[in-house]
Amino acid sequence: MNIPQKKSKKSVPSESVAAEASATPTGRGDDSTALALTAPVDCGGLRLDHVLAGLLPQHSRNRLQGWIREGRVRVDGKPVAEPKHKLWGGEAISVDEAVDEQLAAASPEDIPLNVVFEDETLLVIDKPAGLVVHPAAGNWSGTLLNALLHHAPQLSSIPRAGIVHRLDKDTSGLLVVAKTLEAQTDLVRQLQARTVKREYQALARGVLERGGTVDAAIGRHPMQRTKMAVIMNGKPARTHYRIVERFSTCTLIECSLETGRTHQIRVHLDHIGHPLVGDPVYGRAANRVPRGPAFDRQFLHARKLGLVHPGSGKSMLWKSPLPDDMADLLDQLRLDAAMEADAALGDDDFDDDHEVELIYEYGDGDDD
Repeated sequence: MNIPQKKSKKSVPSESVAAEASATPTGRGDDSTALALTAPVDCGGLRLDHVLAGLLPQHSRNRLQGWIREGRVRVDGKPVAEPKHKLWGGEAISVDEAVDEQLAAASPEDIPLNVVFEDETLLVIDKPAGLVVHPAAGNWSGTLLNALLHHAPQLSSIPRAGIVHRLDKDTSGLLVVAKTLEAQTDLVRQLQARTVKREYQALARGVLERGGTVDAAIGRHPMQRTKMAVIMNGKPARTHYRIVERFSTCTLIECSLETGRTHQIRVHLDHIGHPLVGDPVYGRAANRVPRGPAFDRQFLHARKLGLVHPGSGKSMLWKSPLPDDMADLLDQLRLDAAMEADAALGDDDFDDDHEVELIYEYGDGDDD
């Protein structure tokens, strides 16, 4: 074990570290582990974080500094909250080692999956809304990756557990996973060649008159780093869309992707002034278009997925029906449209001189 050397009058020989440093884990009730360490006798004058980085090389120095500031480190029984605290040498150091959330990202979890196709090469999932695809800050567990590792443990030997493309947390629909390295390489090449067929159904705010194509580069928003935006130096992005059904305040469209940029459909629809119904991030500046019906997530569903099977070479296509909440909303919009049309069609709309055939009349006609 080596303590990183620092330009100072004193340094810590690796032999003394090996001889005097010991870590004895003891269980704790807060998902952490208490480590009992002894500072090398000849580390006097060195910073606490510097010495800990040598004693605990499995942790980054930034993480150790954070633990010190959080009060997780004690020297001779007293809490020390300053990483640059100088040691005399020989002190007893205790560290409450917090669980590394990123390690949990690679842990299998028994999360139900809607598997629509599986063989020795591929796995096609119909992802529900609310499921994060890949672990990241704030979502180190409970993800599709954790579920995949439980469903198919052999995926632990494949980068990203075989995931080759993603869907946003609140976007539902079809997603393909490779079960072998060869399949993953083949699918990535298909994505790069833009031969993977991906079609989405989306409900856009406002009334779109016709279909079209949005060809606009996408990159990280220059001011809001959690958002994407159409920017000059972004990556090429192209989205095709066609009209499926129009309503009074929104339009059901089908989108197909040539590229797969982060938030691509959401950003492109916002760019043309017709953001997604229910999108909590994009469309706040689109004040000139109706907000459309209330919906508690972005109305976006990956409806079709087509690709060439990496093993057999056959073209394959899967379709996913709309989730219940989306189907219910469309049914309500159609009912509302029918009622609006019925209300607009009054008796005054009929020409009195026009013969009207009586189709139905209440009663059986036998009344006196």
